[in-house]
Amino acid sequence: MKKILILLLALSVFSVDAQTKRRTTKKRTAKKTTVAKQETPAPAVEAAPVTPNVNTEVTATAQPEADLEPINSLSILNAKSPAAFRVYREIGTIKKGDSVISARNKPISYGYIDEKDVLRSMVVWEIIDMNEKINQPFYHNADGIVSQNKSLYQLLIDNIMSGDIKEVYDDEMFMTKLSPEAIKQRLSVTKESDWLIDKRNAGEKLTPEDIKAGTDVIETKTESVKLLKVKGMWYVDRRDGQMKYRLLGIAAMGPDPTMMAEKTADGVSLGNKDELIDLFWVYYPDAREVLANSVVFNSKNLSSDLTYDDILNARRFSSIIYKSDNGLGTGIIKDYIPNDAEEQLEESDRIKNQILEMENDMWNY
Repeated sequence: MKKILILLLALSVFSVDAQTKRRTTKKRTAKKTTVAKQETPAPAVEAAPVTPNVNTEVTATAQPEADLEPINSLSILNAKSPAAFRVYREIGTIKKGDSVISARNKPISYGYIDEKDVLRSMVVWEIIDMNEKINQPFYHNADGIVSQNKSLYQLLIDNIMSGDIKEVYDDEMFMTKLSPEAIKQRLSVTKESDWLIDKRNAGEKLTPEDIKAGTDVIETKTESVKLLKVKGMWYVDRRDGQMKYRLLGIAAMGPDPTMMAEKTADGVSLGNKDELIDLFWVYYPDAREVLANSVVFNSKNLSSDLTYDDILNARRFSSIIYKSDNGLGTGIIKDYIPNDAEEQLEESDRIKNQILEMENDMWNY
């Protein structure tokens, strides 16, 4: 009996020892597997930081000086970057939430006017002298960081050349249409000196320095355009019994480059810089969208959002009537009152009073 008990005890000890060895082997195997799993992704851990470094270098090269993040306001007070502010102000877009939307203004429509609703009307032509203090915003030309202003002439000519303003004419009656190329030729004349012409005719070789020294470019710039003309209609609207004004056309006046290029033997220009001509006429309704998105210079508030379309339609300018058409014929004041500037001014004031009386007569019985 003792032998049997000893044999059973030995077998149980042997079984426990075998299980212990098996457990130990499994644990060692698990450790080896764990180590193997840790060693496998090691190269990926080392290579991970390489990718962002490459992207960072590319981004820095594309925009080395400024982050052109979309702006959320057209005010410099809210700009994070001057460069981004200039770019997005030029294209007229701002950021609202997660979207980038247009910040361009849409001019208010004039509305439809039936011929039967016009009780009385008069078409007048006026001259705006930009030397007068109230008219100086039309002449101001600056490109600053706070406000981006252009003179009215520069604004018109830039958008004519870009094709944004298409209804451009040679005369105030809008009969002869002008192309941008024709306007460019009208505003600029290239004149070669006699010695350059003789040198070319003699077959001599001309250097770039010779051509530059012997060529004069006479161009009408914004500094020499100090007079504007406007054409508009005053009319009484029967529907609401009010006198209203509708701007029809606007023109820039400047010296004729062709005449300024002609010179005497002494080199004196035959043209007079004070003799101004109509450079072009713009049909105003076609230019409204451009003018409604162009801010006028305001000396009291550089951040003002008052546009050219606002001040022209509100007639915030000083002018002199030089021509009128009341249905009986077109009369130029200087033609029927010649050589008398004082009488011409009085006639201009008389026409203005006549326009006011058109509305007052409606309420007289």
